[in-house]
Amino acid sequence: MRTAAALALLPLLALTACGSGGAAPAPAGAPTGSGPADDPVAAVRTVDSVASLLPADVRRTGTLRIGSSIGSPPSAYYPNGQDKPPAGQDIDIADAVAKVLGVKLERQGASFETILPALGSGKYDLGTGNFGVTAERLKTVDFVTYINDGQGFAVKTGNTGLTTRITDLVQLCGLTVGTGAGTTFEKTLTAQQGVCAAAGRKPYEIKVFSDPGAVTTALQQGRIDVVMSTINGLRHQAAQPAARTTFLGEYHRLDVGFAFKKDSPLTPAVQAAVNELIRNGTYAAILKKWGTSASAIDTSQINPAEHP
Repeated sequence: MRTAAALALLPLLALTACGSGGAAPAPAGAPTGSGPADDPVAAVRTVDSVASLLPADVRRTGTLRIGSSIGSPPSAYYPNGQDKPPAGQDIDIADAVAKVLGVKLERQGASFETILPALGSGKYDLGTGNFGVTAERLKTVDFVTYINDGQGFAVKTGNTGLTTRITDLVQLCGLTVGTGAGTTFEKTLTAQQGVCAAAGRKPYEIKVFSDPGAVTTALQQGRIDVVMSTINGLRHQAAQPAARTTFLGEYHRLDVGFAFKKDSPLTPAVQAAVNELIRNGTYAAILKKWGTSASAIDTSQINPAEHP
């Protein structure tokens, strides 16, 4: 899954997270003080017991190099053009994890399909891009989960050919489907392209785009009939009236996680940091801010099995 969602969406409408409050002392690492109402990450503090899980060399340098695929809200996007810092759910969660660990993130924007191979070469310590946990990826990459997203479909509003939830790819027969390069969507569509021939119907055509914005443009121009992308990304886009898209519902759920090279010593510390954010309420506040609360997980896992 194209973990920064496979579509370029319209600029995110302002969403406000709840501020923390109450008279009881905040647990270690929880937001304290009066950070901005829409910035639940602002007051996150280092938790020494979690930071101690980091390898000695990382504790010494105090930095982690992260490759981030910046595509579209709510996962990660540039709100005011690429000369500005990125924003989004993945950005906030990664920044909050770094604060719990007491390290600085050296973030480098990268195309989705280049990040996983670069982990093995040592270019990045970890990567984000709404990377779905799959059995194939688990052979070469480690994951620490932080949200449950998945695969869905959307059409241009007013499309009379597809109006109901897609539960079987036979429903796509004879249509042109657009998706992102190197994603689980592309793999799923390619692997099951024979379902139409088996049903005695015209195959669907797959059009793959490396530029996220090109998918939306192709849909609006009628060069593709339907888009396959992330559940949260498509749902967010459909909520923007100017986008003129209709979400056709969930097709398949996937856990999404930070990606690491195989057998990385970083995974226990990052997992503990995510679980700290879940425990102290920062995680829920971040998801509320970006409208993705329905994709919350109860606990972070290292390398869970792919959802059937």
